[in-house]
Amino acid sequence: MKPRENIETIYQVALSAFSEFGYRKTTMDDIAGRLDMTKGNLYLYVKNKKDLYHKTVSHALMKWQSKVLEAVDSKVDVKLKFSIMCFKAVEYLSEDSELRQVLIRDPEIFPMFPSKDPFYDINQNSVELIKAILKQGISENVFRDIDPDRVAEVIFMVYKMFIIRMYIKTEDKLIHKIFEDTVDLLALGLFLN
Repeated sequence: MKPRENIETIYQVALSAFSEFGYRKTTMDDIAGRLDMTKGNLYLYVKNKKDLYHKTVSHALMKWQSKVLEAVDSKVDVKLKFSIMCFKAVEYLSEDSELRQVLIRDPEIFPMFPSKDPFYDINQNSVELIKAILKQGISENVFRDIDPDRVAEVIFMVYKMFIIRMYIKTEDKLIHKIFEDTVDLLALGLFLN
């Protein structure tokens, strides 16, 4: 490996190790070995294991967010944007098994309450995406006139609850159908036509 490794590669390898062993059991030696570098060289990129973990999870969450944003940005119709945002945000974890496993091992990554959220800024970007779609729908007279700030927070809380129930504390397959029904209920409560 080159002396200056691509930071994205470091995060991907670290995510793989954290998903396999969990935060506590993963060592800097494990990650450095997978990168074919020394532990000392790894410290050129991060302060310690906690720093690496936080940066790795942040990177994974932003990648998730980017996929959703990419899907939403490709649409013009605000109803379609809303629906795609909801489903892509939930589907992503079915595709990213390493991030899903990290979330299962560490549910505090995605807490229900913002005051305890170690990734508050990243999650706030998701709330802002919801808010932007709501504002577009209101301005186009497609959505009812609601408070986009409050409703965006409500939608994000509902979304987090489903992520936790679907992927972190899986209870049964029925939860996916309940999610579809919830999106349908939200949409019918928002759409004028």
